[in-house]
Amino acid sequence: MPYKVIVDQSQVHPIITLINKDTNCSAEVFAFGGLLNKFSIPVNGEIFNVIDAFSSAEDAVKNITNGFKSARLSPFTCRMNKGQYHFNEQGYTVEKFYLPPHAIHGITYDAVYEVKDVYEDDKHASVTLHHRYNATDKGYPFSYDVTLKWKLEADNKISVRAAVHHVNKNSIPYAEGWHPYFNLGTSVNQCTLQFDSDTMLEFDDTLLPTGKKLKDDRFVNGKLMGDTFLDNCFELNQSSHPKCVLSNSQIQLTILPEASYPYLQIYTPPHRESIAIENLSGAPDAFNNGIGLKLLEPNHTYTFTTAYQLKAL
Repeated sequence: MPYKVIVDQSQVHPIITLINKDTNCSAEVFAFGGLLNKFSIPVNGEIFNVIDAFSSAEDAVKNITNGFKSARLSPFTCRMNKGQYHFNEQGYTVEKFYLPPHAIHGITYDAVYEVKDVYEDDKHASVTLHHRYNATDKGYPFSYDVTLKWKLEADNKISVRAAVHHVNKNSIPYAEGWHPYFNLGTSVNQCTLQFDSDTMLEFDDTLLPTGKKLKDDRFVNGKLMGDTFLDNCFELNQSSHPKCVLSNSQIQLTILPEASYPYLQIYTPPHRESIAIENLSGAPDAFNNGIGLKLLEPNHTYTFTTAYQLKAL
C-alpha cells in the first residue's frame, strides 16, 4: 500500500506521521494540540515542509503561546474583548490566555488529544484524535467533545475534519478555527496571495471588529505581497467554492475551507518569514458581536472542515 501511518511514542506526547510512499508527501500531526506540525512534498529533489514547525512535541508544549503556531482555536477565535462576554444573562470572564487587554485564541490550544484510530489503505492514511474539554476554565463552564480526523490523500492533499458534540442541558456559544503559519522557503514579500473575498471586517485599534464591512478586493485576482502588512479578517465569497492560494516560484499551497469556515484571518509577522492564514468559523470577538457565532444544541454533532494541498512548480 502506498499510504502508511507511523505513531511515535518516544516524546512527551505522541507524534503521528501520515505518508504517501509513492509521492513522498507526508504530514506530521501532534497529539498535543491536535495540530499539524509538518506538511511536506519533494521540491527540486529535496523534501520541503511548508509549516512553520516546532522542533519537537516538547518544544510545542513549551512555546505554543509564543505565536500560537498551528494552534487549534476553540471555543472562541482570535481576540475576545477583555476576555469577557455575556450569555443567557450571565457574565463570564475567560482565565487564559491574554495579550493585554484581550483574551486570545481560545482555551484548548494546549489540549492533549487521545489517539483513537489510525487507518491506511491504497487511497489514504488518517488519524482520528479525541479530546474532552471538561469546563476547566471558569470563563467557559460548558463541557464538549472534539474529534479530529486528519486525512492524507491523493494529489498532495490533507484535510482536517473537526466534529464537536456536547450534552449540556442548553445550547452553548461556540466558534473555532486553525492558526497555521506557512513558510514557502522565501520571504513573504516574494509570495503571491489570492483568495475569494472582496469584503474585510473593519477593526478598531485593538483588532476587534467594529461591525462595519469594508470593500477590499486586493486579493481576488492575486497580489504579490511585497511589504503588505496584514492582521485582518476577510469574509469569504460563499457563492463560489472559496479557496486561498499562496505561492512563490517553487511551490503552491492551496487552502480549501468548506462553508463551515466562512472567515479568513491573515497575519504577517514582523520577521516576514512566514504568514498565518487562519480558517475561522466565527470572527474575532464573536461571543460579543455575534459575527459567525454558533449556538451548539445538545446532542447534535457539528462539523468543521478544511484542507491543504501542495504543488511543486
